[in-house]
Amino acid sequence: MSPETRPPPTPPVNGRGDSPVTLAVVIGAHGVAGEVRLKVFAEDLKAHKAFNGGALTLKALRVTPQGAIARFAEIPDRTTAEKLRGTELSVPRSALPPLGEGEYYHADLIGLPAVSDAGEVLGTVMLVENFGAGDVLEIERPDGKRFMVPMRPEAVPEWNGERLVVAAGWAG
Repeated sequence: MSPETRPPPTPPVNGRGDSPVTLAVVIGAHGVAGEVRLKVFAEDLKAHKAFNGGALTLKALRVTPQGAIARFAEIPDRTTAEKLRGTELSVPRSALPPLGEGEYYHADLIGLPAVSDAGEVLGTVMLVENFGAGDVLEIERPDGKRFMVPMRPEAVPEWNGERLVVAAGWAG
């Protein structure tokens, strides 16, 4: 998974333990020999050989203009491959490369409580989107309404594995 970069005032602290992180999802079967098409969220999926707690073992991966095609040891035919549509491929958080200062994985932000810089509870980070100009956090308030905040230092001056602070004027 490609880390996103920005200069935070505090380094990230992983408070998530060793929870699974999704690196790809099966979007369909490819051919008749059990290969699957993947939507990949990682920079280098080949760095991992086992997914979903060892349930799937990567034998081969190739990238085509139409996307990634994978072969797993446990998938012998097209029928089995078709049944995997929608299956997320995950690895333990500890299997990911260590992060440098100012880097984070989206999975580290999702689920964090969000507070204002005045200490007011704002809600929970639900999604991290990127529409081309940088990451945007979607935060759900306790009443169920959502608002978006850019993941930039002027909007999110502080964050760690325990909470995310939203600057005044950015709290929707």
